[in-house]
Amino acid sequence: MKKEVTLAVVTTTAATVVVVVTLARQYWKQKKERQWKKSQQIIRKFARECATPVPKLWEVANGMVSDMEASLSSDAAGSCLNMLASYVSPLPTGNEQGMYYGVNLRGTDFLMVCARLGGKNEPISDFYREEISLPSNVMLGTSQELYDFIAVELSKFISAHPENNDETAANDKKLGFTLSYAANQAAATAGSAIKWKNFSADDMEGKGLVSEINQALEKHGVNMRVHALVDDTVGDLAGGRYYTKESVAAIALGMGINAAYVDTTQSAPRWRGTLLPNSGEIVISIEWGNFNSCQLPITQFDASLDAESSNPGSRIFEKLISGMYLGEIVRRVLVEMAKETALFGETVPPKLLIPYLLRPPDMAAMHQDTSEDLEVVHEKLKEIFGITNSTAMAREIVAEVCDIVTERGARLAGAGIVAITKKLGRIANRRSVVVIEGGLYEHYRIFRNYLHSSVWEMLGDELSGNIIIEHAHGGSGAGALFLAASQNTDSS
Repeated sequence: MKKEVTLAVVTTTAATVVVVVTLARQYWKQKKERQWKKSQQIIRKFARECATPVPKLWEVANGMVSDMEASLSSDAAGSCLNMLASYVSPLPTGNEQGMYYGVNLRGTDFLMVCARLGGKNEPISDFYREEISLPSNVMLGTSQELYDFIAVELSKFISAHPENNDETAANDKKLGFTLSYAANQAAATAGSAIKWKNFSADDMEGKGLVSEINQALEKHGVNMRVHALVDDTVGDLAGGRYYTKESVAAIALGMGINAAYVDTTQSAPRWRGTLLPNSGEIVISIEWGNFNSCQLPITQFDASLDAESSNPGSRIFEKLISGMYLGEIVRRVLVEMAKETALFGETVPPKLLIPYLLRPPDMAAMHQDTSEDLEVVHEKLKEIFGITNSTAMAREIVAEVCDIVTERGARLAGAGIVAITKKLGRIANRRSVVVIEGGLYEHYRIFRNYLHSSVWEMLGDELSGNIIIEHAHGGSGAGALFLAASQNTDSS
């Protein structure tokens, strides 16, 4: 009897354990299903708000055309675009020959380039480039100290890569000088040499800086002079013009974004009465990172990013497209999902809460992961955010968020390209070459593909062939030497 009672107790206990385990499994299964459902709700809502169907892209493009025209008018108050006139004339013709030098000044470093141009049908030769980091004392010093430092390094560079003895004397040459507006604002501290974001290379301040640079070059025995400062997108446009007259615009798609294009002087009444180029052409730096419109697909994550940025309410287009912000938008979405759906476990990984930790190369690597188990996503989550236990579902969601953010940014950039060609009246019957420089376009394959497809979708088979998109010749900073070639009248 005692054995029977004991057996009954054991049996009852075992049954109870089975029930408890079964209920626990059901609970966790139901919880995971609720989390998965919630994750899908967040993803679908985010995708809807980021969507860029063709009608939306045309609304954005038409809005940009209107803003461009408003800024070019005599009263630019109705536009959010700066549309800075660059008094660089002429642009290269392709006939330029000889050795030319250029400097591209960026936020925390500068690039020196030189190359020998051979004229039409001749490739560039003897191309050299050297990147120099700016010491902190120089970055925080005066502008003259900055230019002295550049002049010393440039003198060394020219000595290492001299012209041939039979070429035009160096003191007859102009130095190409371009500026890249650093998106990370590393050089925009209170005591820095240049206030990058508000600096116009063609205003009175710009003319003063040209004088300071030339003083430094003369002081350190560099027998070249700067004719004008322009942003590096104008330099890229000069490089495009060297290869084809049909180059009408240049786009920068990197940590920051910008666009420059060639318009007619008649289309720019805002600058009537000023010294416009005799060629009838005027190069405009659109500063299109400033573009804003109610048609832009802005989500709660973009709004919070903007509100917490150092420049709330400005450079909205840039915050949707540039490499500086794409990863941050992805991170913010993942934080929301980590809190609402326990995407990475019951607690939010601490490093996931650190702003701007996700950089474009890592985002691209996760987005373009084709391995069966998304092992690259797993490794990047561990490396960047310390997430060691990501599930297959979580990795798929990360890749999908990257895709949504990238597609939106690339397609908006494509709409901007269409806007420029529409402003010029070239869509229907004229071939237009647009050169693009920057890591997003050069190294992020899916971004590049989305950009091209957006232009094709907007224009269709019949018209899309009129816009030819090419990678900028020579890469980052090379536009400075093409600019130098065009400014030396002895070369043409």
